[in-house]
Amino acid sequence: MAAASSRPTALKVVTHVIFDLDGTLVDTERFCTTVYKEVCENYGKSFTWDLKSLVMGRRALEGADIMRNSLGLSVTKEEILNECELRLKGLYPTCTLMPGSEKLVHHLHQHNIPIAVASSSSREPFELKTSRHKDFFKLFHHIALGDDPEVKNGKPEPDIYLVCSKRFKPPPPPEKCLVFEDAPAGVKSGLAAGMQVVMVPDENLNKDLTKEATLVLQSMNHFKPELFGLPPFL
Repeated sequence: MAAASSRPTALKVVTHVIFDLDGTLVDTERFCTTVYKEVCENYGKSFTWDLKSLVMGRRALEGADIMRNSLGLSVTKEEILNECELRLKGLYPTCTLMPGSEKLVHHLHQHNIPIAVASSSSREPFELKTSRHKDFFKLFHHIALGDDPEVKNGKPEPDIYLVCSKRFKPPPPPEKCLVFEDAPAGVKSGLAAGMQVVMVPDENLNKDLTKEATLVLQSMNHFKPELFGLPPFL
């Protein structure tokens, strides 16, 4: 799965790039997997990758609701979320950047390609996740988060990517934006916004859930910017 496209249409030239956060720029999804497994086991249930694939990429409370309904838990979605967040708060500040993300972001920034972040994460966890990488996140033109009042609906709806693209100055048409994602819900969101989506999925994700992406990569290290009309690595 080094580089494979499941869509017959040719790749189109873009001028702007938007990145998801969790599992795309920062290595936080593994923390979520560990904590969700622990919490579910406390209720005698199993948190599988099939369930994770439904939860990942979504707003935290929506994810907790999916867990509650899928597993038939007797607690509220708020209780599940609170239990998970208490454990995650101590882990988020230790996260590292995902392979290839630093190289690509610096490359795009150095070539004056406008870049932004569109994450389902709310402000407080975002600050924890990025606390060790402040200089890195200063490279982005702007950051749109899941609790932004303009983002009415979370991923897989297109709202966050449309809001994010409109905040570039000047704003490009959606088709000129390239999205980087790791989650099926995020891929659907970017495509629904009229953008091309490069998916860098976890190796544990069912391969059938990667088929909608414009391009699928094993790692961001395998990305070739020139495929989308962006400056190539030298």
